[in-house]
Amino acid sequence: MFCDCILPLPLESSLTYSVPAGLFPQVGQRVFVPLGKTKHYIALVVRVHDVKPDYDTKDILEVMDDAPIVLPSQMSLWQWIADYYACSLGEVFKAAIPSTLKKYVKPRARRSQGGTLFETSPMHALSEVQSRAMEQIKAVWRQQPTCLLHGVTSSGKTEIYIHLIDEAIRQGQQVLYLLPEIVLTTQLSDRLRSVFGSRLGIYHSKYSDAQRVEVYRKQLSDEPYDIIVGVRSSVLLPFRRLGLVIVDEEHETSFKQQDPAPRYNARNVALMMAASAGAKTLLGSATPSLESYDNALKGKYGLVKLLTRYEGLELPEVEVVDMSEEIRRKTATGLFSSRLLAEIRHTLSDGYQTILFQNRRGYSPLVECKTCGWVPQCPRCDVSLTFHKRLGRLSCHYCGYTTEVPTQCPQCETESLRTKGFGTERVEDTLAQIFPEARIQRMDLDTTRSRSSYEKIIEDFQEGRTDILVGTQMVAKGLDFANVRLVGILDATAMLCLPDFRAHERAFQLMAQVAGRAGRHAFKGRVVLQTKDVSADVIGQVVRHDYEAMFRSQREERLCFHFPPFCRLMDIYLKHKDEHVVEHMAEDMAALMRQVFGERVLGPMTPPVARMQSLHIIKLSLKVELTANPSAVVARLREIVAHVKSKDAFRSATVTLDIDPL
Repeated sequence: MFCDCILPLPLESSLTYSVPAGLFPQVGQRVFVPLGKTKHYIALVVRVHDVKPDYDTKDILEVMDDAPIVLPSQMSLWQWIADYYACSLGEVFKAAIPSTLKKYVKPRARRSQGGTLFETSPMHALSEVQSRAMEQIKAVWRQQPTCLLHGVTSSGKTEIYIHLIDEAIRQGQQVLYLLPEIVLTTQLSDRLRSVFGSRLGIYHSKYSDAQRVEVYRKQLSDEPYDIIVGVRSSVLLPFRRLGLVIVDEEHETSFKQQDPAPRYNARNVALMMAASAGAKTLLGSATPSLESYDNALKGKYGLVKLLTRYEGLELPEVEVVDMSEEIRRKTATGLFSSRLLAEIRHTLSDGYQTILFQNRRGYSPLVECKTCGWVPQCPRCDVSLTFHKRLGRLSCHYCGYTTEVPTQCPQCETESLRTKGFGTERVEDTLAQIFPEARIQRMDLDTTRSRSSYEKIIEDFQEGRTDILVGTQMVAKGLDFANVRLVGILDATAMLCLPDFRAHERAFQLMAQVAGRAGRHAFKGRVVLQTKDVSADVIGQVVRHDYEAMFRSQREERLCFHFPPFCRLMDIYLKHKDEHVVEHMAEDMAALMRQVFGERVLGPMTPPVARMQSLHIIKLSLKVELTANPSAVVARLREIVAHVKSKDAFRSATVTLDIDPL
């Protein structure tokens, strides 16, 4: 007897092993296998058969499980992910299974993170508007499986989700509730646990691996969690009776895995998983992605709108401040306009809270010599180093390289170094000087590296122990604070300058979402939006809270240039330590691609960061018609890649396919 196994490696196919007498592996079980002369791996059985391959096989050494740990439905989904997102089944296996289950250990059983049954409290009653929206969602589901809920910030989408979850559980179904950021699970899990108690499981990377193993194993047991709340990796968990999938903040780019493979979008995988299980899907957002909203208008999804805030509260008033004019008149104080400082002062004196949004971390994005213009660069990447004042270091946000801050310019040897631009650390520092009495916290990647750190920041702000919260886009993602009256957007202009056809859409989404943190309970909020480009269309759209205008303008623009949602995009990245090698390789690949795909091929082009971790990068893009079979296109691309890499000069190059890039 033989069994085909996948290893947690980027291998193109499964490996066949022979099964010694006395071992009886099943599909979906883990086995311990040798690879090469010295290595051993935990592998997953995908097929058991009697067909001897045309090579000498090695024996599996041990069967690790009493029962399969991967369900047939999971295996089917993994195969779809591998085919669609141009990766190996082994890479999906590696991403889907907690690390401990890929090691030669048998973890001890742990007490369920749900513990014994919690006391629970009843659900909040829905308002008339919420009840109507919920009934409309269920009416959509009677006709088609997917519904998009376009609900403005603070319209009460979460309470609708809770009532739908309750109905699904009462029908004996399981629910997956996907969130884009770990930071959101803190607030939401407290609310859900108060209603559903120990039926709730939480799954994300800030939990220990042992905790993730516990959740994974419980999902395979006879008493799995009824509800899983988690970020993108939770879409790969086992579900035996999935009935409802909720993807909250469906527009968020955090649902897309960037590196390593599989480079999947959890929202799209969730749609496929729900379809396979015969489950219903609800996509929710105040600022839906253009692709999802376009699908809804075309009838591919149902559409339900919830365009008023809960209990009739008004959306916040957005005031635009021209920073160019403030700087010209010398009325700005450093990073802050006089108007924003006055509003912060007024908010503090009245006992309310402020959120300030700056979508760049660190103290300053670059250090520059005033005399000769020298700027410290990362030796491994084509980017300037960011100054982190509290660490006293210059850091690369791409590869993690750090170095000390020089005391003088190494080029002209003068001591005229200065910082330019500002990040969240500098905002926090400057605020502390202007408002020494204020209690200020910062929420960005630097301050939330542990689970306890971000939970503490949120708890302090929620309990009123923080007056001003400074943050990156983390503060824009669905957080609900009752006492926030003021939101400040410090540099709207920077978001519009990115070389990306989605820059306008993303700028609107970020500004609309962070503005929506203000005035969510009992009073009208205020937003002060600082920009050097007051005439930009997106600024007016944010002021008017006009998603429809943003959608129409961007849809028309993308129609003209044939970009999503009117096609699919596939990006191909070529990397090599030698710049000339990668240039020649890109030319060869572009020529072969054009033989197959014609003018749909864009490039070769140099990406904004053209060297990363000492590798030179060149990009090609492919536009694919919506009617084309994406898996077939991926298969042709992989053939072209294999042909190009068969040449001796290009064997050591790395080629990465990114399907539906964001």
